[in-house]
Order: sequence, then C-alpha cells, then structure tokens
Amino acid sequence: MRYLTLSSLFLLFLLFACKKNDPVQVPGHDGNGQGQEPPANTPGVPHLPAALYDYIGTRDNMPPYMKAFLASRTDLDNTPSGNPITNAGATLGRVLFYDKNMSVNNTRSCGSCHHQDKAFTDGVAHSSGFNNQVTRRNAMSVVNQRFFGAKTMFWDMRAADLETQTLMPILDHIEMGMPSLTALETKLHGITYYRPLFKAAFGDETVTAPRIANALSQFIRSIVSFQSKYDQGLASNLSNLNADEKNGLRLLQVNFCAECHSDFSTAQYGKLPSFLISDNTGMNTGFGSNNGLEADYTDKGIGEITHKPADQGTFKIPSLRNVALTAPYMHDGRFATLEDVLEHYNHGIKGNPNLGIQLGAVAGSGVPLTTKDKSDIIAFLKTLTDEQLIKDPKYADPFK
Repeated sequence: MRYLTLSSLFLLFLLFACKKNDPVQVPGHDGNGQGQEPPANTPGVPHLPAALYDYIGTRDNMPPYMKAFLASRTDLDNTPSGNPITNAGATLGRVLFYDKNMSVNNTRSCGSCHHQDKAFTDGVAHSSGFNNQVTRRNAMSVVNQRFFGAKTMFWDMRAADLETQTLMPILDHIEMGMPSLTALETKLHGITYYRPLFKAAFGDETVTAPRIANALSQFIRSIVSFQSKYDQGLASNLSNLNADEKNGLRLLQVNFCAECHSDFSTAQYGKLPSFLISDNTGMNTGFGSNNGLEADYTDKGIGEITHKPADQGTFKIPSLRNVALTAPYMHDGRFATLEDVLEHYNHGIKGNPNLGIQLGAVAGSGVPLTTKDKSDIIAFLKTLTDEQLIKDPKYADPFK
C-alpha cells in the first residue's frame, strides 16, 4: 500500500510538471497530451509554453532602417491576405515543421533538413530522406522567406508560393515519402495532440492539407533574421564594423555581388544594402543570371521548369544573411567553405550563354580579388550572422 501511494505521488508530480510546459489540454488525456504510448520512431509529444510565443510581431523585431525599407517596398511581403500569421497558427506550424510523423515511416520532418543552429539549413551537400536516399539539391535556408516578392520557392522556383511549397517535400519520394495528402490528413487526425492545436488555429479540429500548408507557411514566414552585427550597425552608418569588415562590404558592392544578393536601390557602393533578394531573383530577365559554375549544366535549374534556353543553368539566388552558417554552398553543395566560393569567383568562372552581366566581362578569368580582399569579404559576411535567430526558443524543436 505504501508503494502504491509513493508511485501515485510521483505520477502526480510528473503530470503537474508537464502541465506547466504544455498549455494544450486534451480531454481524457494527461497534461502532456498523451493517452497512450507514441508509435515507434515518433518524436513523442510537443512541449509548448503556457503562453503562446509572439509570432505576429516578428516583423516588428528589426532595426528602424529595415522597417523603413520594407515600408517603401510593400511588394516584398508575400503574406497572402487569406493566410496572415497568427500565434496559434504559427504554433501549430512549428509542431508540424518538427514532427517526424509527417513522413511515411516517422523518421523525417521539415526540421530534419532545416536546423535552427545552421540558419535552417543542414550542413550537408545533399540531405538524407526517409529511406536514406539523398536529395538532388542542397537544402536552402527558409529564413526571411516572407520577404521575397516573387513568391516562388525552391532552387528552380517551381513552387508558385510558400503555401504550395510546404506540401511538396511531404509527398516527395525521397524526402518524406507520404503516399498522398489524404493519407497525411488521416494520420495527423489520429494523433491526439493535433486536435486542440488545429482547433486553436482554425476554429475546429478538422485536419486538412490546406490547413497544414497554411500553418507551416505561417511558422516559416515568422522566421525572420534582422539582428546581426550588420543590422545593429545600420543605425550608426556601420560604426560598429572594423576596417576589414567595411572593406569587405565595399568589395561586394564594387564587384557587383550586391546587385544579385540585395536590392538594386541599395546595392551601389556608399549605400547600405538590405541583403534581401528583391530584384535579381535568379530568373533571367535579359541580363543573365548564371553564376559560371559550368559551361553546360547537367542540372538545368530554372530552365528545367520553363524549358527556355535563357534559363538553362540558372537558379534562385540564396540570401547572404547568415551565410557563414549555411555551408556547403551552391545548388549542389559543391563548395565546402566561403573560401571555396570566393576562389570560384576569383578564378573558376566558366563561360555560359546565360552568364550574369555582372560576371560576363570576366568569364574564363575571374573577379580580381587578392588574398586580403577575400579575407575582408569573409570578415564582412560573418557580420550578417544573427546569433539571436539560432537560439530563439520560438523557432526551436518542441519535441526536444
């Protein structure tokens, strides 16, 4: 009898502890949202804060310079009117993003290829899918996807918008392998912790693919990065940067790198670039956008989708924000380090009919960079690292 009493007290202690960390209370289940043991290979149950994190206000958590820039470029925010960010919706999206139940054998989630500590990339050239086959291309960062006016997603820009993109890896035969969206709906409907999450986000417990896409999109759009050393210096004309870092920025501008990796209005030397991909997105608009990796690309990139000669070997341009965290680089992860990338632009540019105008004059030779130049560019690129982003709990895996 004494043994049973102690056991009961211990169980009550555990339930109380869980209840404090998880506001999602499911009728007929304990405070951790469990009614039975989770299936094998699943992550368990999510641990969520009693008060929801603020996802709605993430746009406001940025320097005044960036707020002013985005106010002048309202075209860049791709949030659709029918799917604004809500705290409940993004909370559901966070759980979906990290839940391995989203894959056919409960081994992969979106977060498997997008790690918070790597600015939501995964540190390998090609990601491993649910059956350990590898993906064709390198995992792109999902940071600041909200501020991409062209809306299109993936290296080849084949998804029309973020809501479309979020469901595609789930059905991919290498990535997550679910046989159909109907199968996904049925699977998630049977997981008890989703019932209160869907009800809070959408008004009832019904699990549908459009709701899954909307919630994932809300969470991803909330992942913004504007708290780097560079961002902090925007208000003081970069007085917090040293001479090497400032020279690195100058070199990016005078060698036209900022024209592709920022917006045109602030790309020129003497201005402070936003480092948002605003204008030169990767599509060939007549000035070329190929970066000279190959003369004849095996992977045709955007051209594989459009079938236009002008798009052969062109790819969506990645952001330089947090670039020091997102190695390896390029669509196929061929370059392990930033030094390798700069060496390509210094000596490795290949001639291609679609070579970007910024590189056209130097095809076959390279952008003239000294060893000190390359060192300074890398020093500047490191100022674009947002240390707050990679440790912010509202973006972290709730299953850990």
